Amino acid sequence: MASRKVQHQLRGRLQARELREDNHFKIAVYFADGPVNMYQMRQWYQPLATLAKTWPVLVLSRTGGGTLRLMNESPVPVAYARTVPQLEQIIAEQDIRIVFYVNQNPRNFQMMRYGRCWHVFINHGESDKMYMITNQFKAYDYSFVAGDAALARLDRVLWDYDFDKRAIKIGRPQADYFSGELPYTPDERQVVLYAPTWEGDRAAAAYGSVATHGVALVTALLASGTHRVIYRPHPRSGVVDHLYGAANKNIIAALAAANARDPRAQHVYDSGPDLGWQLAAADVAIVDISAMVYDRLATGKPLIVTRPVNPAAIIDTSGYLSDCEWLPAERADGVVAAVERLTHDDAAVERLQGWVQRYFGDTTPGVATQRLHVAVQHLMDEWDRFAAVPDVGIAHVRDPAMIARDEL
Repeated sequence: MASRKVQHQLRGRLQARELREDNHFKIAVYFADGPVNMYQMRQWYQPLATLAKTWPVLVLSRTGGGTLRLMNESPVPVAYARTVPQLEQIIAEQDIRIVFYVNQNPRNFQMMRYGRCWHVFINHGESDKMYMITNQFKAYDYSFVAGDAALARLDRVLWDYDFDKRAIKIGRPQADYFSGELPYTPDERQVVLYAPTWEGDRAAAAYGSVATHGVALVTALLASGTHRVIYRPHPRSGVVDHLYGAANKNIIAALAAANARDPRAQHVYDSGPDLGWQLAAADVAIVDISAMVYDRLATGKPLIVTRPVNPAAIIDTSGYLSDCEWLPAERADGVVAAVERLTHDDAAVERLQGWVQRYFGDTTPGVATQRLHVAVQHLMDEWDRFAAVPDVGIAHVRDPAMIARDEL
């Protein structure tokens, strides 16, 4: 019934939309998921909108619910390709030269069957989660990665992978758009962002802290009278574990009650689609092992990471997590003291800056966006080079370096 309702809602929207059929679009973003994973697309909205000023961008959406949401939100045009024939029609109508992928959905392979375009994995975040060290990177022609830390992480697990050619460092372009209107009036209160991930679907990925840390730490911050809490839970919170979902609701209720007692507190429950202003506005951030660690790291501002309670949760301690500020569950109620200590710890700030450089390189505003555009231009030039070879499809052209080696 839900699917039929979405299809009915889409029918009018699809008939009313005008999608140019003159080979206008050069870049496609392939998204085969529904609304629950829309956060993976949202963080790319602004970089894509800027990129589209140079190279027209089209989102290829495969689900009804995802398409409906994208049509309401996306700053670049959206095409609905529910079936493979519909996908083929769009490919035939457009001049797609680069296809971006934000996740590892199995349906990506329905798009990757098409040659004469570069298939590029851009991911939906930078982190040290096990998701970031998958052999699936090899399926793509290229991957855009954040920096040296990503290359080192992949180098430990990928055999016979040409990093120099296929992995291109671009930093974190999203960080250039970490701004927005604040939902509160700034004052003397210290702003603390608590942005936990979801509970995970298996023990190895059980990084979520809402049920183990969340209630205690939010209760302590609300009771201080000197802090303003921005609570931004993962949109999937509670989809697997109802206790996790209940803890999430308790925190939301606690924020509302605190605001009712003191309207000047202006605590924020944030479930909006936009991510950026929260990271930039918070004096201190408390996050779980997730992409939020590295989104916050890109700002160069203090953060605390919750330590998973589940002993099976995989923690990559070869990178930033080997040197981060941990918050164990048993000390969650002492979070006020932890925030105070970190705020005045110059040594911690210096260590943080070293990790910022390792993960993202130069974080000067605008630099990452420029690197993204340079990377795209490089692939467009490569497309032209391969496509210019007569009577040979792009998939069959030999690398000049390989030809040179064969001739030695």
